[in-house]
Amino acid sequence: MATIKNTIIFTDGACKGNPGRGGWGAVLNYDGKQKIVQGNDPKTTNNRMELLAAIKGLEAAPPDRPVTLYSDSTYLVNTMTKGWKRKVNHDLWEKLDQLCQRYRIDWKWVKAHNGTPGNELADSIASNQANLA
Repeated sequence: MATIKNTIIFTDGACKGNPGRGGWGAVLNYDGKQKIVQGNDPKTTNNRMELLAAIKGLEAAPPDRPVTLYSDSTYLVNTMTKGWKRKVNHDLWEKLDQLCQRYRIDWKWVKAHNGTPGNELADSIASNQANLA
């Protein structure tokens, strides 16, 4: 019987001004490979970029595997794990809820700028994307 391997995703969002130019990045690790997905928006908020990074990371993940998703966003992680109220960004929360039905996700908060390699890479990608927006 084959062991189902976990997919590890590090996500981050960035914004130059809030609202302002935004970027997001997700770093996926599975099957000994690393995959990066990224994007930007010319006028957005930091929280939208944090949510979009998680959404796009999950959309890029292989199906039928458990996922551990790391984020330095307490907004994202605590809403998903502690039931924080969703006051805005309902369109993105809806997309995230749909993805949560397809994956078993273990949400993990990681301290930003603390030397965690996956988080540092996701942060760099998101910041670069914000500069490009």
